[in-house]
Amino acid sequence: MLVSLATPSVVASPSAHKLHPTEPGDAGLVAYVEHGGVALRARPNGRAVGTLGARTVYGSPLAVPVVRRSGRWLGIVSAAMPNGRLGWIDSQAGGLAFGHIRVEVEADLSRRLVRVWRGGHVIRRLHVGVGRAGSPTPTGRFSITDKLRGADYGSYYGCCILALSGHQTHTPRGWTGGARLAIHGGALGAGSAGCLHASTRDLRYLMRVVPLGTQVVIHA
Repeated sequence: MLVSLATPSVVASPSAHKLHPTEPGDAGLVAYVEHGGVALRARPNGRAVGTLGARTVYGSPLAVPVVRRSGRWLGIVSAAMPNGRLGWIDSQAGGLAFGHIRVEVEADLSRRLVRVWRGGHVIRRLHVGVGRAGSPTPTGRFSITDKLRGADYGSYYGCCILALSGHQTHTPRGWTGGARLAIHGGALGAGSAGCLHASTRDLRYLMRVVPLGTQVVIHA
């Protein structure tokens, strides 16, 4: 689990392209907020529940995957929403740009295995540690929001932290850290407070290959 919010060094996301979404279900579509603020809604044309800025709370460029559409409205995976709930933004709102990401990440908790997919093929397999009893790793569809240096948060995070949009809703008793999920360093054989633990070698690979806004599906 990540610690309290700070302003660390970040790894920038790929450049966004001026591309308006046209095909429903267009795989790998990602929205970037280039400037200003974009209203985040609980449903298409519904009430605003917040505003998306150009940066995440950790200082990274904001990149949110688009996973559903309803006319001009885009359903996105966002850390501002509870686990399992999509946020909705207006595709015609000013300040938005669009791009595509061809990589996806899948985490199989029962096998303690992460697969990195590209074009329907597995390009990397990683063995990981998972949440312990009482604070299991949540399942669902999330995204990578930030790529951070572990040293900025504590040596126990290892070299790198890939923050996820999901939240741990069953934190251990007495837990004083944050509730955001992540993939970071740590003992692979030890149960975590909900995050996925990976080796330094695998973390450095993810930092290089997996862009911000990549979808991460975690299942039992």
